[in-house]
Amino acid sequence: MSPAADLRVEPLDAKRHDRAGFSCGVDSLDAYIKTQASQDLRRKANAVFVLVAVGDPRTMLGYVTLCAFGVTPAIVPDEARKHLPRYPLVSATLIGRLAIASSRQGEGLGSVLLARALRLAYANAAVVGSSMVVVDALDERAAAFYAAHGFVRLPDSARLVLPMQTLARLFIAS
Repeated sequence: MSPAADLRVEPLDAKRHDRAGFSCGVDSLDAYIKTQASQDLRRKANAVFVLVAVGDPRTMLGYVTLCAFGVTPAIVPDEARKHLPRYPLVSATLIGRLAIASSRQGEGLGSVLLARALRLAYANAAVVGSSMVVVDALDERAAAFYAAHGFVRLPDSARLVLPMQTLARLFIAS
């Protein structure tokens, strides 16, 4: 059985999910889910999704945020730029935050949550237009995580990108 078989990613429900009990060990990520996420949902500033176990849907194992974003094609590496339209500003999907509960780190849950976020981003690209997924890594460990999942790092930056064309090839093959 897949380790992800008993897990579900669903939209944050501030009344149902225990945000106060969530801790990933990064103050800014913990503070966001506890104090800002509900406001962002109401304002449609971010979509917030939580990772839960099917048998315990109240306890958050992790969360991820997605929102629309614009990027200048000139800063994108050549290997990713070839898939972009030639506009001054290109639409993208930003993974603003991705966090896993401290007690569950090292179990591959970050990869499970990222895969679901990428599927959501890809599915919605046809609706809102998005040519890539962008993430700003908090640190080198996070940058290495995203790079291991196919993201390309921008020069002299903590920003990484993954073209939707790459996701199309991945999802069509699976």
